[in-house]
Amino acid sequence: MSLRVSDFDFELPPELIAQTPPEVRGASRLLHLDRAGGTVAHRAFADLPSLLRPDDLLVLNDTKVFPARLLGARLPGGGAVECLLVARVDAPDAPPDAQVWKALVSPGARVKPGTRLRFERDGAVLHGEVLERAEQARVVRLSTADGSPVMAAIERIGHMPLPPYIKRADADSDRGRYQTVYARHQGSIAAPTAGLHFTPEIFAALDARGIERVTVTLHVGYGTFQPVRVDLVAEHRMAHESYHVSDETAAALTRARQAGRRIVAVGTTSTRTLESLTITPAGQVLGGRGETALFISPGYPFQLVQALVTNFHVPKSSLLMLVSALAGLETIRAAYREAIAERYRFYSYGDAMFID
Repeated sequence: MSLRVSDFDFELPPELIAQTPPEVRGASRLLHLDRAGGTVAHRAFADLPSLLRPDDLLVLNDTKVFPARLLGARLPGGGAVECLLVARVDAPDAPPDAQVWKALVSPGARVKPGTRLRFERDGAVLHGEVLERAEQARVVRLSTADGSPVMAAIERIGHMPLPPYIKRADADSDRGRYQTVYARHQGSIAAPTAGLHFTPEIFAALDARGIERVTVTLHVGYGTFQPVRVDLVAEHRMAHESYHVSDETAAALTRARQAGRRIVAVGTTSTRTLESLTITPAGQVLGGRGETALFISPGYPFQLVQALVTNFHVPKSSLLMLVSALAGLETIRAAYREAIAERYRFYSYGDAMFID
């Protein structure tokens, strides 16, 4: 029987949706789900190093979020407009002091090709022009008045792209807290939120246990969080996102796999990256750059990932389908009921789960 998207629905009290991060990074709770025993234990995230095995290989996504949300006005007239920059567009004909982006624009009905835009904040100004429609999005050319780098202006003008279920304006503190402490490669419009819990102290505890860790890079785009608009799970299609896996990380994955060690992904984005990699007949994991539109749902045969650190996910989302593929739909349903009963904090700034 085909799974329906409604099979992944659940009721969540609105007050359990975390609107702010914990006062202290790493102070979140951790629900430990033991798949073999079907049991749940309530822990602190700081307990994670003790729950991992000394020979585990921990894989984290080191992408960095940029302030991709631009608030400005349409010209002429001055009507408010918002642009969420979702992907840089290769535009060889663009002037050297301009960049072209695919963006989600609101209010979309009023922003037609040829519309001019202006964004200003903290003394920086960006000019925009809508070039064309692109399905649900727009293609927008951005430039600065003085020819200075566009990305520097975006950094000053832009707002952190907090998810829509966080019902508040972004604050200056979000620039640090909606970012992992190990973020390195800029390019995401959303944080790999399972990584937000890690601190230097937790990494030190992992080192003390001898737990090896490596990084991959997947730039999180709108596709990761786009609503599932079909009735049957099998009909959903993911948008493409770019990733990079270094030769060093690929070699570590190969060694772990050949030695029978457990590979533990931190987050759904790390999971999708790992599961998108090629494994040769000789058992070598190949790294490199690529794009993935991999959609993981129940029935998917995992090739690398055997355990997962993750947050709690939105009902009927592709992320909830991914964790259900790893742990089993009924097991995840029971764990989520337990988390709600125990008043865990949900979603990006919420608590975590370790699926063992």
